[in-house]
Amino acid sequence: MSGADWIGWAASAVLIATLIRQVVVQWRERSVEGVSSWLFVGQLAASVGFTVYSWMVGNPVFVFTNSVLLLTAVIGQLIYRRNRRLADSGESDRTLH
Repeated sequence: MSGADWIGWAASAVLIATLIRQVVVQWRERSVEGVSSWLFVGQLAASVGFTVYSWMVGNPVFVFTNSVLLLTAVIGQLIYRRNRRLADSGESDRTLH
């Protein structure tokens, strides 16, 4: 693995950790405040395109990273919908224990 590969994998790890942290916070807070459903729709569309592109140019770092970003977009959208449903039903004030 080249030095450039190490930089790519390290950047991938930072980005994925950041997004996972945001999804966890969104799950725990059970709130849609400040979050748009379109964020996850856009991330989903971009991640599909970038994953296909990365595969076509043969870049395994970006194939992996964009596949994980695609997964976080799907999970984020599902959590957003859950939180929206809870907010609409008045249940979002409850906390999980």
